[in-house]
Amino acid sequence: MDLRKSERRLALVRYLAENPFATDEQLAERFHVSVATIRLDRAGLYIPELRERIRQVAADRLDAVRALEQQEVVGDLVELKLNRYAVSVLRVRPSHVFARTGIVRGHFLFAQVNSLATAVMDADVAVTAKSQLRFYRPVKLGETLHARIDLIANRSGVAKCRVLTESHGEVVLNGFIWVVADPSVLHAFSDDGVM
Repeated sequence: MDLRKSERRLALVRYLAENPFATDEQLAERFHVSVATIRLDRAGLYIPELRERIRQVAADRLDAVRALEQQEVVGDLVELKLNRYAVSVLRVRPSHVFARTGIVRGHFLFAQVNSLATAVMDADVAVTAKSQLRFYRPVKLGETLHARIDLIANRSGVAKCRVLTESHGEVVLNGFIWVVADPSVLHAFSDDGVM
């Protein structure tokens, strides 16, 4: 896909309109140019860096987080519809991985989806009651994790959330998290998710 500069820039604008969370490295690979060339193209087109693109998308798609502070969500919160769904993006950094293997520590994967499950609740307080998650493959340094939570049931004060985390279009984690808006009822929570 070798393109002239003007064609590449037009293709870049179109691609980022559909994939606003693409990193400079992913764009360089897609367009067969260097990361520096992508950064020059972005600057010439007044396209902000990834973090700012995430903020712009999030500003259009966020309800107000109630159950925790927005900065307590692990990753960048990009979509939130209370009592419906939430989406975040987490770029894996050196502090997230084991030094020897470069593999992400599991608690970061859990923290991303757990904080989303809490954020999706339209309540002043929400806590995790139970989780049932499956990890499909190790995640490495430099990957970008796209997590989505969908609230699929809410019975007797217990919300059941479907969890999905992907990287490079592959599922790395999925399952369910149950959240309660009243921490005092945790003792009554049963294994089947009903009080």
